[in-house]
Amino acid sequence: MFKINKVFKKPHYLTLQQNNLQEAQKEKNALPAIPNGLWIKCKHCGETIYNKDFNANHKVCTACGHHYRMNARERIDLIMDTGTFKEINTDLKTVNPLDFEGYEEKIADTIKKADIAEAVVTGYGKIHGNDSVIAVMDSNFMMGSMGSVVGEKITRAFEFATAKSKPVIVFAASGGARMQEGILSLMQMAKTSAAAARHDRAGELYVTVLTDPTTGGVTASFAMLGDIILAEPGALIGFAGKRVGEQTIGQKLPEGFQTAEFLIDHGFIDKIVTRDNLKLTLSRLIKLHYS
Repeated sequence: MFKINKVFKKPHYLTLQQNNLQEAQKEKNALPAIPNGLWIKCKHCGETIYNKDFNANHKVCTACGHHYRMNARERIDLIMDTGTFKEINTDLKTVNPLDFEGYEEKIADTIKKADIAEAVVTGYGKIHGNDSVIAVMDSNFMMGSMGSVVGEKITRAFEFATAKSKPVIVFAASGGARMQEGILSLMQMAKTSAAAARHDRAGELYVTVLTDPTTGGVTASFAMLGDIILAEPGALIGFAGKRVGEQTIGQKLPEGFQTAEFLIDHGFIDKIVTRDNLKLTLSRLIKLHYS
């Protein structure tokens, strides 16, 4: 006789499935908890890198050598002798001269997120004991765009170096002129270039280090005026984007166009320097000029 209670009995395979899930959960709980942020995956080669090693290597992939972007403070710590850097022109603040809608709010929000007052930090200190004035652009601040304050700070850095007979080192990183300031932003191209020319006439050294990315009005002005132009490996360097260039000339541009490697092959820059050799290279250039 058929027993009705068998109809409601759980199938055997469900019991096995539940047991497997319970065992899997036990194994998962037994594994050591790994905090987030310990590892990163290189977007260039796909290798998984221990985050501590990555930072100790100055944000360069330990597997393939890809140079990731650094902020201004990290570059200053990398290049300047410990405790020697003194920032200048910290009182300059960005305003909204054209009453561009939302610009003031965007500036305030970016200051909080990037933890920096503007897209460039200027100051002076020593590089392996050699006096130098530096300007370090930061792509975290509105893509390093050049507005009135950025242009003014770079111009004043040149003027300070000229008065003190010191070299200028500029780390360029920019998406170009800042559109919210219109023609006032474009005027900074001429102003910074004129300051660089006066520094040159005084017989002082000017070295530019082009980092990823260096584009637009910054490329078309002070970034390409250095007595010696260095670049980091793989850095994007150009004026307009590759797609705009192809549309303008109606031709396909070469592979690797607007990279540091392409530019050195065509004589636009003097040397590609890896990040671990950059401080020594700069100190040697300064010593050669001022000894």
